[in-house]
Amino acid sequence: MTAETPTERADAGEETAEQRLERDALDRLSELVPALLERDAQAEGAVDESWVRGVLAGIRLDARAGRRIPIEAGERADLGITEGAVRGIIRACEDRVPGALIGRCQLDGDVTEPGAPIRVEVDVSALYGAPIVPLAERLRAEIGQALAAHTPLAVAAIDISVRDVQLPGPASLAHPEATGGSAS
Repeated sequence: MTAETPTERADAGEETAEQRLERDALDRLSELVPALLERDAQAEGAVDESWVRGVLAGIRLDARAGRRIPIEAGERADLGITEGAVRGIIRACEDRVPGALIGRCQLDGDVTEPGAPIRVEVDVSALYGAPIVPLAERLRAEIGQALAAHTPLAVAAIDISVRDVQLPGPASLAHPEATGGSAS
């Protein structure tokens, strides 16, 4: 009876030279991975716990519904969107701006009153190497376009505050093109 799986064939001595070379390479790789991970962790240095706590606090805030923002829909319908949904729209803009990570988002003003002017305040962490002024300008434009397209808000201002600059590391893989610029 012949072996059916590659493992059974290897156990039965039926492994080809090519399979043996592949297995040996995988064995060497599996021995190297823990050491490489440890080296990368040491090179990263200590994680700034306050920054991590701040990002998590911002996400918790985003998850809360907050105030209800009415949407004009005529007499036969009662429509609205919550502040939490608006913060989600704002946070999604970071995907279109390489090098930006949105932290806290806040809507200042009476969002419950249709047409009342509001100010949007956004805290951002920038990836080292991403030029800060163009990053903030592009993020402001993306947020303005998204809010105009998806909400009835009368946005008077969008304030972007860069609160932190992150050194490149594994997290920068999400936006690798962000490291191509120079710091400004």
